Amino acid sequence: MESYQPSVLLIYTGGTIGMIENPETGALENFSLEQLQKQIPELQKFSFRIDAHQFDPPIDSSDMNPEVWRELVRIISEHYDEYTGFVILHGTDTMAFTASALSFMLEGLRKPVILTGSQLPIGVLRTDGKENLLTSIEIATACHPNGRPIVPEVCIFFENHLMRGNRTTKMNAENFNAFRSFNYPVLASAGIHIKYNHVQIHIQTEYKMLKPHYLLDTNIAILKLFPGIQPNVVDAILGTKGLKAVVLETYGSGNAPRQEWLLKRLHDACERGIVIVNVTQCSAGTVEMERYETGYRLMQAGVVSGYDSTTESAVTKLMFLLGHDYSPAEVRKRMGRPLAGEITV
Repeated sequence: MESYQPSVLLIYTGGTIGMIENPETGALENFSLEQLQKQIPELQKFSFRIDAHQFDPPIDSSDMNPEVWRELVRIISEHYDEYTGFVILHGTDTMAFTASALSFMLEGLRKPVILTGSQLPIGVLRTDGKENLLTSIEIATACHPNGRPIVPEVCIFFENHLMRGNRTTKMNAENFNAFRSFNYPVLASAGIHIKYNHVQIHIQTEYKMLKPHYLLDTNIAILKLFPGIQPNVVDAILGTKGLKAVVLETYGSGNAPRQEWLLKRLHDACERGIVIVNVTQCSAGTVEMERYETGYRLMQAGVVSGYDSTTESAVTKLMFLLGHDYSPAEVRKRMGRPLAGEITV
């Protein structure tokens, strides 16, 4: 890569940013990347090469799945040496899941992988997609004077904020500021200038080659606690055939009801080798199971802390670890260590 000749690969997976309203039906329909470029003529003003890869047919983010994540990893891996950075156009609904998964699957990443999209289709006058795309491209090609990329990690850029992908969650279905990184500072803010938070950006201290990973195991469930939850509901989830791990969404700092039937079921599941990871239902904050007796009882049952992990990050990290056939004990241990800056321990 010539450091003074930046280039970017634009990967269009689908989503609202790549949709236009049918004038006859009023329905939103996918359209081609060529039309996207016509809608944003400013793309032609970049003085560097912008190439594109389009998923055909485009994928609605509600249909996103690990097979698509593997394809994204393959595309980035095969073209890794050709580009300064990568921008992925993606639907917003599952963007945080994809960003989290890629952060684990792209081990040794030293280049920007920026996911972005929009709340309004690109063909709409007030679309937010235009600024999101243009700024993402600028960030993906931004380098230090020595040619080293400024943001060498998987990120989400939305509504003027660049966030670590595996720290981000979608928190608004209507406003332009759809995403938030509650437990980690933003990596950059875009105004008149793009101001980078260099202290928070992850930098590889030693040189590593990119190591793409493709193994994922989806035998995972999410169990969200609520007042009045019944034993048969818990039994149905913990008794799922082939289940290997559960993300347990608890109250506050990792608390759960002290009902013996619940604790016994969680303990028995852990004894069977099911990994249960405790994350909080709160948008911000961390799990501290030693803080209250209700959380301590979970720890005694064999549940492990997810610290300040988002649910999206916990789910995809479990998929990643289970896919590599680690033992339940090893998965529990690795869930307590950051792999890609996804938790604060």
